[in-house]
Amino acid sequence: MYKNIMVATDGSKLSSKAVKAAIALAKPLGAKLVVFYASPDYPLPVYAEGAVFSNYVSKSQYAKEREAFGQKLLDDIARQADAAGIPAQTEYGVSNAPFEAILKAAGRRKCDLIVMASHGRRGVSALLLGSETQKVLTHSKLPVLVVR
Repeated sequence: MYKNIMVATDGSKLSSKAVKAAIALAKPLGAKLVVFYASPDYPLPVYAEGAVFSNYVSKSQYAKEREAFGQKLLDDIARQADAAGIPAQTEYGVSNAPFEAILKAAGRRKCDLIVMASHGRRGVSALLLGSETQKVLTHSKLPVLVVR
């Protein structure tokens, strides 16, 4: 059925449930796992009347910390998959639109299923905070398994 499963993670507790679900699904199917993490790009300063809200971290320091976090996260998940006997590849991306990065990576890696977590926000909070999972569901041509 599914032979190449992508699990998209953001490092949250809820996202770790999606990782566990992807590993549990991949094992009996004999599927491979692609673990994907998209980090936001360096945030630009915000300008308001009479004030500038700037970042306290330089762009290069931000990139170094972002990459270290992403690599540690991906390595930890790859070890979990390896311990379960699941072959896993990792991919890291930088994007202010993670859903687009997830879909592009899934296409590049020829995945046949995307597994993601959802906080289940509704109404105004979903509108204000946005939902990368909802955007993936809306734009994906692949099946998406949502874990809550």
